[in-house]
Amino acid sequence: MAIERILKDDASEEKGERARMASFVGAMAIADLVKTTLGPKGMDKILQSTGRGQTVTVTNDGATILKSLHIDNPAAKVLVDISKVQDDEVGDGTTSVVVLAGELLREAEKLVASKIHPMTIIAGFRMAAECAREALLKKVVDNKANEEKFKTDLMKIAKTTLSSKILSQDKEHFAKLAVDAVLRLKGSTNLESIQIIKKPGGSLKDSFLDEGFILDKKIGIGQPKRIENANILVANTAMDTDKVKIYGARVRVDSMAKVADIEAAEKQKMREKVDKILAHGINCFVNRQLIYNFPEELFANAGVLAIEHADFDGIERLALVTGGEIASTFDNPESVKLGHCKLIEEIMIGEDKLIKFSGVEMGQACTVVLRGASHHVLDEAERSLHDALCVLSQTVNDSRVLFGGGWPEMVMAKAVDELARTTPGKRSHAIEAFSRALVAIPTTIADNAGLDSAELVARLRAEHNKEDSNAGIDVISGSVGDMSELGISEAFKVKQAVLLSATEAAEMILRVDEIITCAPRRREDRM
Repeated sequence: MAIERILKDDASEEKGERARMASFVGAMAIADLVKTTLGPKGMDKILQSTGRGQTVTVTNDGATILKSLHIDNPAAKVLVDISKVQDDEVGDGTTSVVVLAGELLREAEKLVASKIHPMTIIAGFRMAAECAREALLKKVVDNKANEEKFKTDLMKIAKTTLSSKILSQDKEHFAKLAVDAVLRLKGSTNLESIQIIKKPGGSLKDSFLDEGFILDKKIGIGQPKRIENANILVANTAMDTDKVKIYGARVRVDSMAKVADIEAAEKQKMREKVDKILAHGINCFVNRQLIYNFPEELFANAGVLAIEHADFDGIERLALVTGGEIASTFDNPESVKLGHCKLIEEIMIGEDKLIKFSGVEMGQACTVVLRGASHHVLDEAERSLHDALCVLSQTVNDSRVLFGGGWPEMVMAKAVDELARTTPGKRSHAIEAFSRALVAIPTTIADNAGLDSAELVARLRAEHNKEDSNAGIDVISGSVGDMSELGISEAFKVKQAVLLSATEAAEMILRVDEIITCAPRRREDRM
């Protein structure tokens, strides 16, 4: 008697070897896709959507590339997820984490083929990851106590982060910009108060950091263009004429004079509202919604600067920065908290006029204005800068620093190799494989720079067998260089996150022995 099928008709299941094969292949394909973007000489990818407008993104940020892909393979989705988490958590290392996970699986595949049980491999990987982390911890440098040195560390980290991005040509300029912006936050990791405005035109070198807050709006007609010691009321309220707001309501009148009365009443109501707002003793009114001509005229007569349609992001930030609160009712002025700043003026950036608030309450706030040749360049520059800002704000809190350029991977690989020699049993094979996977990162960096990776990595390994070596790959000269002299540094937090996330992801995919695909839901015939 044939056994009835448990699953529906269109569902499919793959077991054992085939399932493992599918997950390994998917994960490795994703790793190979982003591999070429790793390192200072990594290349960019163009992502073109097939939707309306066919938007084009040019990027080499691992997380951005993977986020935009529609993937069918379940194991590949795990890698996409770890790169997203890495992006949210520390901002940088999104490509490294995927490459490392892919390499771990490539090594694991060989081990599984030679009849080592996945659980044994996982146990070995666990030991190796712990050992690698310990090895890094022994080598970290912490200069939190010495402010001068710490700032130099931050500059080095910013330059290292930016050197693999579009901003690498002007990395001195942007590293300084990022470090200044982050040091203003005084240890907070909330990047909300750093606003990034993108304005096409000029070159990337023309980008600058501005203290205070810039709002991308124009000042209304007949209103003061410059206000000193401003009291700002940030509001979210309707300043268009109050219509009868009941859907389907009709007002019937028997003569035109009555219509005029209604209009006069509406105007009177508006005038009362404006008077209430002016009673707060303000000289600047920022509203999220529209302000019609009549109230705008009233504000202009009172010498108050009224800014309409400041989008939600704008007023949220403005309230945060000037120390005010967003108000929607104006009956009792004493309960409304006003924002303050020393000066409001109109400035020009390129062709556009913007409003600048300087001398704000929250000294932490600042605005980075990015200039560039096109929108694509600006978007990529913003992503690069955002990565640098994330890493720096994390480093301000966790100030442990390592060298970069493949140095941490070699340190970890050496420690893991030593562990493999002293571990009995089959786990030692897995530990050895882990060390080979770690070496894949310096190998990829060298490959992407068009160097002879086998030669370089062998020389690196020899260097690292000496005591306290600072050797890493110097892609500029194409040889092994001293990382402390070249000033290539990375944040410990980034490296740790890469190591742990990649190991856990590889572990998760290794555990799989069956993939079940559900049957698609059928659409009922609605005929």
